[in-house]
Amino acid sequence: MDSNPLLFLALFGGIGLLGLLWVIGTFNGFVRLRNHCRESWSDIDTELKRRHDLIPNLVSTVKAYAAHERDTLERVIAARDRAGLAHTSVREQARDEDALNREVGHLFAVAEGYPDLKADANFLHLQRELVNTEDRIQAARRFYNANVRDLNNRIEMFPSSMIAGLMHVTPWDYFEISDLAVRETPSVSL
Repeated sequence: MDSNPLLFLALFGGIGLLGLLWVIGTFNGFVRLRNHCRESWSDIDTELKRRHDLIPNLVSTVKAYAAHERDTLERVIAARDRAGLAHTSVREQARDEDALNREVGHLFAVAEGYPDLKADANFLHLQRELVNTEDRIQAARRFYNANVRDLNNRIEMFPSSMIAGLMHVTPWDYFEISDLAVRETPSVSL
């Protein structure tokens, strides 16, 4: 009969140890997922900065051909400046990137009216770089959003939601384009 209390104690200790290992594993999983989200956001930020650096060169090239399109050029630069500011949330960044995409689209529409500009080697190079950068932003955005999805799923699913609550882990925002008109890469004819 003495073995029964020891057996009960060993069983209770084993269950407690498994529970502790699960808590540790879940905690570490949240840490890993948050770090993946931070890393993938950094990738997006790098590509957005690359695009923001290309815009002034593109505007300068268009300005040489379309000097009377000053309003369009100023709006592009203003949108680029807003998008390049430090943002406190992914939603704010997405809003300003939407505005920048719209203005760049207007810039390309202006360029359509200038055949010499459309044939300019520098303009063509900048267009190709911008299209390449847009593709890289889309890839980085998909990677970031996949990491956010994994983190948010883990936060909302039981029983890991209990650990998320204890850790004060909150869902992250997706980096989404809200305006349907800018969901596609700017149309560029080379």
